[in-house]
Amino acid sequence: MGGIAEFRTVVLDCPDPQGLAEFYSQLLGWPVTSVEDDWVVVSDGGAPKRLAFQLAPDHQPPAWPSPDRPQQFHLDLTVTDLDEAERQVLKIGATKHDHQPSEEDDFRVYLDPAGHPFCLCR
Repeated sequence: MGGIAEFRTVVLDCPDPQGLAEFYSQLLGWPVTSVEDDWVVVSDGGAPKRLAFQLAPDHQPPAWPSPDRPQQFHLDLTVTDLDEAERQVLKIGATKHDHQPSEEDDFRVYLDPAGHPFCLCR
């Protein structure tokens, strides 16, 4: 079944597009493919897999799980070794979220350098 449109990019507002793009480039192993003053893209080289980072000087990161500023969206990323992946994401600038809702430790919640949540999943 065909849709009306094709998926292109997930765009994250942030105060430092270049810095956040570099974080996700290291996290995903995707190169930075486009750089402008207010817009930076990382991609796996294929059109369907792109993340872009857009300058938002007044960006307020989510305060999840508080409803005051909900997470709005998050990325779920699959890893082979959760402990090793955690070590690596903390090294490149992520922080582990205080709220860890997984009772079986099959995923863990982190925040990127701009405060956007993402999960590492088994």
